[in-house]
Amino acid sequence: GTKGAAHYVKRVAPGENFTVRLRLSDAAPGNDAALNGDFDKIFDQRKTEADEFYRSVIPAGVSDDRSDIMRQAVGGLLWSKQFYHYDVNRWIKGDPSQPEPPSERAKGRNHEWRHLYNADIISMPDKWEYPWYASWDLAFHCVALAIVDSDFAKEQLLLMTREWYMHPNGQLPAYEWAFGDVNPPVHAWAAWRVYKVEMKRRGLGDRKFLERIFQKLMLNFTWWVNRKDADGRNVFQGGFLGLDNIGVFDRSAPLPTGGHIEQSDGTSWMGMYCLNMLAIALELAKDNSAYEDVASKFFEHFVYICGAMNNLGGENIELWNREDGFF
Repeated sequence: GTKGAAHYVKRVAPGENFTVRLRLSDAAPGNDAALNGDFDKIFDQRKTEADEFYRSVIPAGVSDDRSDIMRQAVGGLLWSKQFYHYDVNRWIKGDPSQPEPPSERAKGRNHEWRHLYNADIISMPDKWEYPWYASWDLAFHCVALAIVDSDFAKEQLLLMTREWYMHPNGQLPAYEWAFGDVNPPVHAWAAWRVYKVEMKRRGLGDRKFLERIFQKLMLNFTWWVNRKDADGRNVFQGGFLGLDNIGVFDRSAPLPTGGHIEQSDGTSWMGMYCLNMLAIALELAKDNSAYEDVASKFFEHFVYICGAMNNLGGENIELWNREDGFF
C-alpha cells in the first residue's frame, strides 16, 4: 500500500536532546494548538494507560528485564495488524478501466483460488517488511495474541476457515504468491491453545468458537488425508513444511527431469493434528456426546500414523483388533 513519512532535518550537538511533537489533527497547517496546551498531559496519560494495561497482562513476579521483553513482543504483535485486500477473481480478470491483462494470467498465479476474497484486518508477520499473511504464521501469532486479545485471536483463526478464504476442497490458503502451497497443519493446535489460554484468563472457555472451528477443520483434515497421502499408507507429504523450500528443487512441484520426490515430513505434523482434534472432540463431548464418535476416529487415525512411522509406511499392518479391543 501507499506509505508516507515526515522528514525532519536537525543537527544535534553532543549531549543535546531534540524532541519532535507529532499529532494527527484536522487543524489547518500552521495551527500549533494541537501540539501545545494538553499535549504533554495527554501523552503522559496514554503512557500511564499502556503501563496499566501491560501490568494486567504480564505475570506478577516477572523481572523488569523479562517484563520489557514480553511487553515489546506483545506490542509488536498488536502493531502488526494491517488491512489486507486481495480479490483473486478481480485480479485475474483485470481492471475494466485498464487494458486487458495478458492471457497467461488466467492460468497463472493463484488461478485455482478465484473464490478467495480478502478484505480484513489481519495479523501480518511484519506489516512494513512482510505485509502479507501466512496462515500458519498467523496461527502462532494467535496463541500469543490470546494473552492480550483472545477475541481477536479467535476471529483470526476462524477467518482463515471461512468460505471466502478456505478452498472448497478444504485447503487453507498459504500466502499471497502461492495460496495452494502446503503449510504445516497447526490451526487445530492454535485453536486449542487459544481456547485454553482464554479459559485460564477468563475462567470460561468459548465452546461456540471451539465447535465452529472444529467443524471447519474437519474439512481441512479430510483434505490432508485425501490429497497428501498419495499412496494411502498414512504417510503424508507437503512441500512447504517449515524449511522454506530451501533445496535444489521446489518440493511442491514435479522434478525438472520428471517424476517427484517421495516425502514424509508431513506425517509427524498430521500425528499432532490428530491429537489436537482428539483433544477438542473430547472437550466438546463433555456437553454433546455426539462428539465421542469422532473423538475415537482421531484416536484411531493417530494409531494408524504411528504404525506407518514404525513400519516405514509398510502395508498390511494390523493395528486394531476390534474383537479383543486393543492395538
